[in-house]
Amino acid sequence: MFNFFRRAASRFIHSESSGGVVLALAALLALLVSNSPWSAVYQGFLAWPGELRMGHDWLVLSKSLLHWVNDLWMAVFFFLVGLEIKREMIEGELASRSQALLPAGAALGGMLVPALIYVAINWGDATALRGWAIPAATDIAFALGILVLLGSRVPASLKIFLTAVAIIDDLGAILIIAFFYTDGLSVTALLAGGAGVLVLALLNRARVVAIAPYVIVGLVIWVFVYKSGIHATLAGVLTALAIPLSDGKGGSPLKVAEHVLHPWVAFVVLPMFAFANAGVSLEGVTVATLLQMVPLGIASGLLVGKAVGVFGASWLLIRYGGAQLPAQSDWTQFFGVCLLCGVGFTMSLFIGALAFEGQGAGYETQVKLGVLGGSLLSGLLGTAMLLRRARHL
Repeated sequence: MFNFFRRAASRFIHSESSGGVVLALAALLALLVSNSPWSAVYQGFLAWPGELRMGHDWLVLSKSLLHWVNDLWMAVFFFLVGLEIKREMIEGELASRSQALLPAGAALGGMLVPALIYVAINWGDATALRGWAIPAATDIAFALGILVLLGSRVPASLKIFLTAVAIIDDLGAILIIAFFYTDGLSVTALLAGGAGVLVLALLNRARVVAIAPYVIVGLVIWVFVYKSGIHATLAGVLTALAIPLSDGKGGSPLKVAEHVLHPWVAFVVLPMFAFANAGVSLEGVTVATLLQMVPLGIASGLLVGKAVGVFGASWLLIRYGGAQLPAQSDWTQFFGVCLLCGVGFTMSLFIGALAFEGQGAGYETQVKLGVLGGSLLSGLLGTAMLLRRARHL
């Protein structure tokens, strides 16, 4: 009996969809706790202080648990994203122009149209407009998890397409954070971080294949990037891009790092992020609350903007740009996957926290309602369309 449960647990942990399931459970738990008698305990847990001190006040980082999760833990997530981007660009779905054309164009449309919808709805409110990039993101864990749960009903080519779109989406989100959500730039700290990036390049140039030196330098870069005013999670991407794909002996340090890190990100980092950020009190929430401009803009951007942007850009590329519809799929299935691109949970919440930082709890609540509502509707409608198509095959 023990061996049965051990094998079942092992299959669950190694399943592609399990990360999305755990992420959803963590978000649901946060919603339940934040609307229960333990709400104060939940808020106290997130406010739990933690301090990092080096030397005599040379470096002091005093942050709440919520900020440590969003700034340091999420740097680990961005490190994994950086590894995936590099692998895909060298030998994966983004390795050639013909391969990258469709997902790249789809991702661009899927970022541009949701942002335009959000801006149109919130035009005239300078504070609300800070959140224009919130609906531009796709959550790869949730969206791909849904596809994997649907099994053979969905062609493998569509799963590959969705993965490539989500990875390019993440790259776009990284650039958006770097250019649009950076305040009070410190040139000194930025130059120090740049020196760390140079060290990473030298390690790569010297064909250092051990991962530990890159991680150590990456942590130093994280500190300086944090002090520079640019969001510190970008240090994770910069570190990942320096990891060699090949050790020259048939091995791959990058793939080893990706393999080791994936379960930690899927089952620890992202669920903790979801638990820390998805909690929103529904007390006093009415239909009027949901129809406020910020949540309406986010939900509309995710549900309508993502589907229209991804599908529209893809149709143009297939019709006029020489791209091809993913193998063994049809337009109905393809549109179902485009709807799933509107599941923007993790990155949307992350960008929302940056966009309205210091703007008050009201905006935080509106962001969470918009992201949760838009992501849920996108996931349900995309799944329904794929299931309906599967029944007709």
